[in-house]
Amino acid sequence: MRAPSLKSSDFQRALGTRPVARTAHFFLYALPRLPAAAQAGTPHGLASAQDAVAGSTSVELSTGQALVDTPGVDDLPGGVRFGLVLPKKQARRSVTRSLIRHQAREAVRRHAPGLRQQPRFGQDLDAWVLRLRAPFDRQQFPSAASAALSAAVRTELDELWGHLARAQA
Repeated sequence: MRAPSLKSSDFQRALGTRPVARTAHFFLYALPRLPAAAQAGTPHGLASAQDAVAGSTSVELSTGQALVDTPGVDDLPGGVRFGLVLPKKQARRSVTRSLIRHQAREAVRRHAPGLRQQPRFGQDLDAWVLRLRAPFDRQQFPSAASAALSAAVRTELDELWGHLARAQA
């Protein structure tokens, strides 16, 4: 069964909170589950006009950041909802953004199912949003999709999810 996708209001709500974990290049945000009344569209969970666009996988905000929902969330374990914010300012080449997107999905498959219930939040988490906050050094990684860059992204994402696992223990 396919998990419902993230909407622009979900991204804005997540990015309006403090990150639950951070590394040199990434922020990870957790989105606590809204009460049922807010999910039904009452004043606590107003939907924007952009949310009405069916099948949209990218939403453009006024800041110029592209919010990329993961269309392949149906194969993520446990109905985990996951979204990415990969600004072109931080990753100029589409090959690099694609590499980060693939590595991020794999990191979610490895780590998120065990972190769905976070005691420090006191409630179930509805979704995760990962934001690229700093570019990877082009001097160190001249190739946009090199094995070295892939390994560096994977290591940093494992470190990011590891922060949450240590906080939970």
